[in-house]
Amino acid sequence: MCGRYTLTVTLEELMVRYMIGETMVPFHRPKYNIAPSQLVLTVINDGERNRLGELKWGLVPPWSDNPKVGFQMLNARSETAASKPAFQKPLQRKRCLIPADGFYEWKATPSGKQPMRITLRSKALFSMAGLYETWISPEGTRLNTCTILTTVPNMLVSPIHDRMPVILRPEDEQLWLDRSVTDTALLMPLLVPYSSDELEAYPVSAAVGSVSNDEPTLIEPRKVDEQLELW
Repeated sequence: MCGRYTLTVTLEELMVRYMIGETMVPFHRPKYNIAPSQLVLTVINDGERNRLGELKWGLVPPWSDNPKVGFQMLNARSETAASKPAFQKPLQRKRCLIPADGFYEWKATPSGKQPMRITLRSKALFSMAGLYETWISPEGTRLNTCTILTTVPNMLVSPIHDRMPVILRPEDEQLWLDRSVTDTALLMPLLVPYSSDELEAYPVSAAVGSVSNDEPTLIEPRKVDEQLELW
């Protein structure tokens, strides 16, 4: 699964990267430990231009009785999303990009679970494939939510975890966002593991295990034998 990630760039950098002319996002600061149920920055296309906004991480289907179901839908398996009631329609028409510059997974070691941060070797921004939905409460309150698609791991990630987020190549991002494309068979070739040659992984502080921690030190490389036990 993908349960934590980072987005450490400025709002201006995001707008340039995704060709955003203007945005209603009031404020953005670098984030070093983005966690489920938080509001996350996402990119959608309205048919004319890309738009940057915030969605709550944890998809809530419109037919759900309780928004707490979002905690069970942080991720969607790309192999089966087209056949799952919660993800079938969003895969056809409600696709988004979830910008990131790294994600965390925990590797099992003899001394316990070691958090690892995975990034592009270039350290550039990348886009995770996401789906979004709108849930309306009985009182009429709207809740806009999203999920991150996952796939089998590449050779770099497989020793760390059995799943990884779908990272889209930049040239495939506009196809993913194109709402006129409703044939999911055309999208399946995009939902593959990203090349391990273009990624790197390194150990980080155990402090990332607490969602209350969100500071630059979390992404600094750590020598495992010097790491403080903060859990």
